[in-house]
Amino acid sequence: MNTEDRFIDIEIKLAYAEDMVDSLSQRIHEQQQQIDKLEQLCASLVQHVRNAAQNNGGGQLPHERPPHY
Repeated sequence: MNTEDRFIDIEIKLAYAEDMVDSLSQRIHEQQQQIDKLEQLCASLVQHVRNAAQNNGGGQLPHERPPHY
């Protein structure tokens, strides 16, 4: 294998590595967007539960039994 063939092999491997890095970067970006949406959903659910607890007076959720049962 001569020097030119070795350079060609290295360039091919580099091209594959660059493509892999780009693919992984895109996937990480997509996952971060999904994580952001899930964090917003969790915050919304927490706020909903807090509002429901405040609207029920004693801070108990509607499906909970009172302590004297």
